[in-house]
Amino acid sequence: MPITRGAKKAHRASLKKRVFNLRRKDAVSKVVKSLKKLVLAGDKKAAQALMPILQKAFDKAVKSHTLNKNTASRKKSRLSKLVRKLS
Repeated sequence: MPITRGAKKAHRASLKKRVFNLRRKDAVSKVVKSLKKLVLAGDKKAAQALMPILQKAFDKAVKSHTLNKNTASRKKSRLSKLVRKLS
């Protein structure tokens, strides 16, 4: 447990930030899961329609420093590649 006053305050702040970070990550993972389900089903139109929502979720996570910029970029790239491969 934190001992100094500053450490106690930092701990309280980190607990508050944790809630927001988990909410952001959960939103991203839900969209990724639904996109992967559509890809497995072979539904290209629906997957393409979901891509802007997915990109927005990743961009919001990057903006709030929940995810690293390069991580989000890499995941967006790989997921869009999956959608492009659908026939």
